[in-house]
Amino acid sequence: MFLVFILIQGYIRRVLPRYFDTKIQQLLKPGKVLVLYGPRQVGKTTLIENFLSHTKYRYRLDTGEDIRFRQVLSSESLQQIKEYAAGYELVVIDEAQKIPNVGTGLKLLVDHCKDLRVIATGSASFDLSNRIGEPLTGRKTTKLLFPISQLELATRWNSYELKSQLSDYLIFGSYPEVLTTTTKSEKIEYLHELAGAYLLKDVLELESVKNPKALLNLLKLLAFQIGRDVSLSELGAGLGIDYKTVARYLDLLEMTFVIKRISGFSRNLRKEVSKNDRYYFIDNGIRNTVISNFNNLELRNDVGQLWENFIMLERIKRNTYLNDFRNIYYWRTYDKKEIDLIEEKDASLYAYEFKFSKKRTKQPIEFLQTYENSTFASIHQENYVNFVTR
Repeated sequence: MFLVFILIQGYIRRVLPRYFDTKIQQLLKPGKVLVLYGPRQVGKTTLIENFLSHTKYRYRLDTGEDIRFRQVLSSESLQQIKEYAAGYELVVIDEAQKIPNVGTGLKLLVDHCKDLRVIATGSASFDLSNRIGEPLTGRKTTKLLFPISQLELATRWNSYELKSQLSDYLIFGSYPEVLTTTTKSEKIEYLHELAGAYLLKDVLELESVKNPKALLNLLKLLAFQIGRDVSLSELGAGLGIDYKTVARYLDLLEMTFVIKRISGFSRNLRKEVSKNDRYYFIDNGIRNTVISNFNNLELRNDVGQLWENFIMLERIKRNTYLNDFRNIYYWRTYDKKEIDLIEEKDASLYAYEFKFSKKRTKQPIEFLQTYENSTFASIHQENYVNFVTR
């Protein structure tokens, strides 16, 4: 089992299993590729190495960063690929997005080595979807790995212990190394390195970005607009670039797991606003790194934004890991009534408002009356644990 050490209430404790620790074996199928993807540094390689440390399969592990291996898998030569996998029950490919035509190479592997199991990991969904998606239609199982979730933490600590560390999650996020680092200065140093050397590197590698400074400034603008509708034309005007370029940058940032887009909900009311999207950061620590603000909560004026970003992403992690498939939206009207999260499942609507403090929240009467198959709840720091872990 993958172990992480975390400081909780002054004590170093062990045993933090990742959600897929015990599930990789059952996800592996002969003739299929298990694709594990997600942001850099969330623990994909560690997860795989842990699985390989106790697997009974005869396996080989290679990386897309190895030029010789890249040449074999991208060669589209059936003979070379069969020779490469001969005698193995499992092939594991790390950094698969770096291999040209990797989807075709994987297709040849699983189609012509019938009993072979394959795992491919990657950090850029843009490349993975383009290079793996179509060739492997019907031949793959895809799983997304996030920074460590409250759902995972809850397997080891109770709600009291989770709440005792809430300020750290809001300020520093939950990348594995952040959680295992004990001092504030070390956390900040790691987050700056992560944001600069890894996350934005993916964006710049994927596509020719002519104006990296505008990309960074775009992230800063988004960091101050958590929970607000984003206008592409207004962002473009503020950055001095075309709104189409803004749209392309936003797509790239989402495809590389820096941000997450949420669309507006609109069905029955003319005054519902749905043309603009809202954007959330995949991790609070990255958001705070972008604006270089790691102040304690009592010194901040953006606690509401930190809370909304945290809860939104923890809910998305929870839904993703539990295969609880829901359409998600925000809701707003022209007369400024709004709801932070709308989930749609089985013809029912679930409305949620995110408030850091436990204060009485007004029921969205107009929404509830318009959509009779709907319910409403307020999620605050006292009741959030069940919302993101069960």
